[in-house]
Amino acid sequence: SQFTSTAFRTALAAKGAIQSMSSVGRCYDNARMESFFATLKKEKLYRIDTMKMTQEMVKTIIFRYIQYYNHRRIYSTNDGLPPLSKRALYHCTVAA
Repeated sequence: SQFTSTAFRTALAAKGAIQSMSSVGRCYDNARMESFFATLKKEKLYRIDTMKMTQEMVKTIIFRYIQYYNHRRIYSTNDGLPPLSKRALYHCTVAA
C-alpha cells in the first residue's frame, strides 16, 4: 500500500514522524480513525466540490468539521454526547 512504500517511510523520517502500523489481519486496531474519516467524507467532503477550491480552503473546511465533530456532533456510541463531552464526563467519573 501507499503507507508501506519506501517514499512514504522516507518522507515520515524526514519529518521526524514515527509510523505506527498494526500487523496483518489486525484491522480493528485503527477502527475509530477509519470510522472518523468515513464520517468526514460522507458528511462533508463528498458534499462539496473540493476540486474547485484551494488547498487552504479545504484545510479550513476540514479543521472546522473536526471542531464540530469533537465539540457538537452527537455520537451515538457516546450516549448521544460529542467526543470531548464524553471524555470530560469520563474524567469526572474517574476522579470521583
